[in-house]
Amino acid sequence: MIERNAQADALIGELQRQGAGRLTIFLGAAPGVGKTYTMLARARELQRRGLDVVVGLVETHGRAETEALLDGLEVLPRKRIDYVGQDGRGRVMEELDLDALLARKPKLALVDELAHRNVPGSRHERRWQDVIELLDAGIDVHTTINIQHLESLNDVVHRITGVRVSETVPDAVFDRLRDIVLVDLPPRELIERLQQGKVYVPEQAAHALQAFFSPSNLTALRELAMQTATDRVDSDLREAQTARGLPGVPLRRTVLLAIDGLGQSEYLVRVARRLAERRDAPWTVVNVQIARVPDEAQQLELDRAFALARRLGGDTAVLHGNSIVDALLDHASRIGASTIVLGRTRERPVARMFNRTLTQQLIQRGAHYELTIVSTPEARAKARRSSRGFGEHLGRSDALLAVTSATLATALAWIAERWIGLDDLSLVFIVAVVLVAARTRMTAAVIAAVLCFLAYNFFFIEPRFTLMISARQGVTTVLLFLVAALVAGRLASKLRMQVLALRAANAQANAMQTLSRQLATAADLGQVVQAGRDALRRSLGTDVMIRLGSGPIRLSDGTPPLSDMDRAAADWAQRHRQPAGHYTDTLAGSEWWFLPLAIEGGEGGVIGLRFPAGMHRLGLEQRRLAEAMAEDIAQAVVRTRLVADLEDARVGNETERLRSALLSSVSHDLRSPLAAIIGAASSLDSYADAMSAHDRHDLLDTIRVEGERLDRYIQNLLDMTRLGHGGLTLNRDWIGVDELIGSAVTRLQRYEPGARFDVTVEPDLRAIWVHPALVEQALFNVLENAAKFSPRGESIHVDARDVDGQLRIEVGDRGPGIPEDERKRIFDMFYSVERGDRGRQGTGLGLAICQGMIGAHGGSVEALPGRIVEGEGRRGTTIRITLPRIEPSPPAVQR
Repeated sequence: MIERNAQADALIGELQRQGAGRLTIFLGAAPGVGKTYTMLARARELQRRGLDVVVGLVETHGRAETEALLDGLEVLPRKRIDYVGQDGRGRVMEELDLDALLARKPKLALVDELAHRNVPGSRHERRWQDVIELLDAGIDVHTTINIQHLESLNDVVHRITGVRVSETVPDAVFDRLRDIVLVDLPPRELIERLQQGKVYVPEQAAHALQAFFSPSNLTALRELAMQTATDRVDSDLREAQTARGLPGVPLRRTVLLAIDGLGQSEYLVRVARRLAERRDAPWTVVNVQIARVPDEAQQLELDRAFALARRLGGDTAVLHGNSIVDALLDHASRIGASTIVLGRTRERPVARMFNRTLTQQLIQRGAHYELTIVSTPEARAKARRSSRGFGEHLGRSDALLAVTSATLATALAWIAERWIGLDDLSLVFIVAVVLVAARTRMTAAVIAAVLCFLAYNFFFIEPRFTLMISARQGVTTVLLFLVAALVAGRLASKLRMQVLALRAANAQANAMQTLSRQLATAADLGQVVQAGRDALRRSLGTDVMIRLGSGPIRLSDGTPPLSDMDRAAADWAQRHRQPAGHYTDTLAGSEWWFLPLAIEGGEGGVIGLRFPAGMHRLGLEQRRLAEAMAEDIAQAVVRTRLVADLEDARVGNETERLRSALLSSVSHDLRSPLAAIIGAASSLDSYADAMSAHDRHDLLDTIRVEGERLDRYIQNLLDMTRLGHGGLTLNRDWIGVDELIGSAVTRLQRYEPGARFDVTVEPDLRAIWVHPALVEQALFNVLENAAKFSPRGESIHVDARDVDGQLRIEVGDRGPGIPEDERKRIFDMFYSVERGDRGRQGTGLGLAICQGMIGAHGGSVEALPGRIVEGEGRRGTTIRITLPRIEPSPPAVQR
């Protein structure tokens, strides 16, 4: 399974590289070896082969032979940027015009000096970020770099040369490599070029020969460059073999590095990166917090180390537990680590005596792991500084609390002995130690325990007011008291740290739970955005901006609009699906930190967070909470869009069903009257002279009746169109209920002369404020439907009365009735096409139109069982129309 996963990862990597641009790095051991010259020579050769080559930026440093190679190559003009230096003087600086190069989009772009730091105000802080954007756009890039600029070798170069290089490139950039070209020059020849002025001007050359360009330094840097190129070739070979499923490729498991933030954390991260690179293994950096919350300096070092690890391609995690060993071993087992790396710790003699040091415990319990202990030149000096500065980490308030607690405990013990007669006074002092440990760190608890021990011995153990103890039992008592105080203090301190850790974890869990609950109830994108914005603002205390796709930017209430720099950072983060803005290296001048909303298969979005102005760094927990909430919001957006798509599909299916039903209805119910009209008209046209007056009258009556029938069908279709598209306007007026019923009955009897009606109207029934024509049409449809199913000679019962302040009109027939499970369906459009109580004639729109018209008045229509007939039981169906009584608004007073 592991081999198949590795092969799949390798294949995916090859496919991803096929879609993106290809990176070629010309690597040198030092400036002046000829990297730019070799790159330009290769570019001219490729251009002669027909490749589209553009020089994005090349630094010739005034070398004539290098400038000659630019002839015949297309050189892109540089971008001019206004820059104000620290001296307050304005300058115009030139940088790579990234946008112009992206717009030109050549097959191959030449970008010199990969480790260069861009001028402030550029899109990216470093040039390697510009190169990554070019690669993502599908443009091949040739670039140059010296070995001392590689991030993981920064400390090694510093130890070799004594020079700390500030411009570095993350090793993760080398993961995008297609080819690496080692440009080599023996140290002796490089020194000759330096002396000839071909690298630096004479003044700089003299200084360089005494410092960086010494033969020993150049030899060591040359070896590093060769080793890096060899490792990269081996890595490419192993990856290619894995992608092809070839055997014999050793697969390494994860390397786990533990740091404590007490110095040299970044050095250990670089060592772990090199170790993982040599083994072609993933790697993770962790910090275990058990006893106390890191102070500000320690947390700052941890943040920097974690940021460096992420730039170098590693994972990071913060572990919580009661034991460092347990936490490390559990996490190593969970991620499948094979090697545990940690710095050399300052081992206490007592702990070493009882095999309780961190290293000893890992050796004893981590039988399945390779343990690598990394020592640093500063470790011994750090240990000496730590032993001299025991009290440096103890705050003044903690020391004051320890002294105050010991003093109060002494006073309470004296009161308890004098007025209460308490014999075992040690409990008072132990409680004081526990209280101090519960409120501060372990160091203060130890100080409080020692002070309480001395006070207990001096004031309450015979002989009093001395540190002498008269009896052997007394010695045992005070020693056991000291041990109990120390143990109780340590347990209380650990419990406090666990409570703090649980409180922080609980706050994050509550924030995530609240967000999940709100997102689960969000019905559309607007509610998702509102829920996400509120949750982020409440949990992180920031201004929030959310944008989905190319839609509008939605800011928190009272937040000022975004600047041009902010909008550029937001666009970049959304387009490249990487963080940008504040706390990043991309458009860091923005006040906002932008996180992309990665939405697979759709248009993404971006979330912007603006923290208070005084927050210069972002804590790891805050970063992880924001990223987790952004991921939940992205998933909610996907879910909402999926639900909308499903609803659109459902509406489309329903529309198609209605369209089919409409066509079926038109083909049957509308063609019948048309056929009768055409037949009657044809007979009159052909045989009118031979017909009697009675026959002609019958044919004309047929044309009129069928025409009116066709008119009713078309009117029903038009009414449904108006109802469905909101085109129905209520022009209310007063009308009597008896007049309303009488008009509908009279109108129906013109079409159904044989229909009989039994109308009952409650006496003194008040008029109603409705749209008379619409309500009459609705009642007409119900009466027409009842007339179709009432047997000949049977009357249709109509009853009108006020019930609970509403008008209720019931129309009952004596037909076969409607099964209970179908009574609600009869109000669906075209239901009679399939089945119903309205017979074979009719479009099935009558009751659907009735429901729409009555619903527009705020009323309701429902189907009920028929009336009970003496001797026959319950027969037929009753349609009940309920209309609320609404009073017209008083006219506005003119002033």
